[in-house]
Amino acid sequence: MNQKPDFYIVEASALPEVFLKVAEAKSLLESGEAETVNDATQRTGISRSAFYKYRDAISPLQNMMAGRILTFQLTLKDISGLLSTILSIFAQTGANILTINQTIPTGGCAGVTISAQTTAVTCPVEELLRKLSEVDGVIRAGLLAG
Repeated sequence: MNQKPDFYIVEASALPEVFLKVAEAKSLLESGEAETVNDATQRTGISRSAFYKYRDAISPLQNMMAGRILTFQLTLKDISGLLSTILSIFAQTGANILTINQTIPTGGCAGVTISAQTTAVTCPVEELLRKLSEVDGVIRAGLLAG
């Protein structure tokens, strides 16, 4: 009987060094900087057996989110045109907006949830969140689900 794996989001600094090196080796292979597993493992200082043992167990967050539907939760000031600016950022990064839900503004702020397909996103999810957070009038931007 197959058991569904559990997934956790863990800050990189909390991971054992071998996981980080496996992720680095995978990156070298994907980018073409290393042509073989042997080359990638030598460059990162891990054994090939460690690479093969953990290669399917670790992926950077942006890689895991590729092609998935993500739901973003934002708190916005009640400013005319702000939602349009937010949607422009999604369009510029290649996200395909599926749904938008907005609460009625109270106290000068509104809650907005945006679900988007990330198949064509051209930047890491963290960068998209940073871009959203930097917009004047955005109080909070976070990832609700994915």
